[in-house]
Amino acid sequence: MTIETIEDNSKTKSLLLLGSLSAAYFVLYIVTNGNYGIFRDEFYYLACADHLAWGYVDHPPLSIALLALSKAVLGDSIHAIRLLPALTAAITVMVVGLITRELGGKLFAQALAAISAMIAPYFLVLFSFFSMNSFDLLFWALSFIIVIRIIKTENRKLWLVFGLVVGLGLLNKISLLYFGFSLVVAMLLTPHRRYLMDKYFWAGGAIALLLFLPHILWQVANDWSTFEFMANAKRYKIAPQGPVQFFLDQILSMHPLTFPVWMLGIVSFIFAKSMRPYRVLGYFYLIALAFLMLQKSKGYYLAPAYSVVLAGGACGIEAFIQDHPLRLAKPVLLTILLMGGIALAPMALPLLPVEKFVAYQKAIGLMPQTGENNPSGELPQYFADRFGWENMAKVVAFIYKGLSPEVQTECAIVTGNYGEAGALDYYRNKYGLPPAFSQHNNYFLWGPGNISGRTIICLGISPADLQESFAEVTAAAVIVSPYAMPYETNLTVYICRNLKKPVKQAWQEGKHFI
Repeated sequence: MTIETIEDNSKTKSLLLLGSLSAAYFVLYIVTNGNYGIFRDEFYYLACADHLAWGYVDHPPLSIALLALSKAVLGDSIHAIRLLPALTAAITVMVVGLITRELGGKLFAQALAAISAMIAPYFLVLFSFFSMNSFDLLFWALSFIIVIRIIKTENRKLWLVFGLVVGLGLLNKISLLYFGFSLVVAMLLTPHRRYLMDKYFWAGGAIALLLFLPHILWQVANDWSTFEFMANAKRYKIAPQGPVQFFLDQILSMHPLTFPVWMLGIVSFIFAKSMRPYRVLGYFYLIALAFLMLQKSKGYYLAPAYSVVLAGGACGIEAFIQDHPLRLAKPVLLTILLMGGIALAPMALPLLPVEKFVAYQKAIGLMPQTGENNPSGELPQYFADRFGWENMAKVVAFIYKGLSPEVQTECAIVTGNYGEAGALDYYRNKYGLPPAFSQHNNYFLWGPGNISGRTIICLGISPADLQESFAEVTAAAVIVSPYAMPYETNLTVYICRNLKKPVKQAWQEGKHFI
């Protein structure tokens, strides 16, 4: 048997292994995606998909374009809108395994890295509903594997492919900016700084910039609204974390059992002789970690960086086992990971009926942090924001249909945030509602339409603000959603009449990007 045949067999086994794990991961999401309900942000993204543009206040356009395409082909059911994240999850697991193979890892290392990614609560949550975050995980993983291929093969033309991936990734989420920043700084600390003088590196950067340019132009045309959004979020929304708390959150949210894997990956990249060509990747992680800590960012912003350090750590563990033959080490380690993943999976995926989840959560004593200043109720935010929306639409529809036909024709619905507006728009046809309006994020840019200001059904807005703006404010109903976020339950719906100021003026004054 020739060396080429052995290598071919190894690649075939690798693809079979990683393909099987990816397929299992995909099925996991398909089976669980219908549980609980549609997530707050998904309603908003569906509304954005009806207003295609080169940008939005709180995100670039690519994920929304993909959602619009999916919606046109498959519809907007909960399973339809979550098909793309499920596919992205499967591909990302495959890429994590392939990164491990590129680093020299054999089948065990590939399985170890892939399973570590699969059980990570960060990954499980972010792939469980539609958002740009699921695609972000994939774009980072693809960027890592291209960098590794460049280092491994010295094929400098791959910087062109890198630029293509990063450009598309930027059109999905601007987190690729701090990916680029961390990579450049890490390269300056290693002999790979030579790439910074390479024409293909700069050509790749030009490709990325060219792809991202339409969104930059959108920002210029819209007064750099994303910067206003980010500043407000940092000031009012994101709960500050100290460095120690931020790091401990990484350990818990990537699963405590994967901590030795990714920590060894960081150490191996920086200190192991066998990983010397890839030292830049260890520095990359530390720079990205320090950057996000200093920015007081949400913990999950670092999640995409783990695809490469998990791979590096898996290679290190495999090498140790080979140097110290331990007959049962491989199956035992993989079994421990899988069992530990199963034990914590209900914290990240809607696997249990909600009543049983509440009991489970109390039993294990864990309440994940939201990363925001808004407190959670009985459920963590990423579950709580899947409850109460259709009931909200029913209550608002009952109030709306209680108005006289003449008043209905001029009545508008205005909400305090995009989740409420998006949910009412989603259920609009089912319950016979007019379109919803909001001054929150991109709903603000879509404007007040033909609101007359004479009769408006309002929810999610403080009564003090309403009384300041309207001549008459009447409480019409209270929406109770026990498992929703605290600010979305016991929510009073008001009928407001005779706006005291011109609609356009009131609209501008109520803008909130956060």
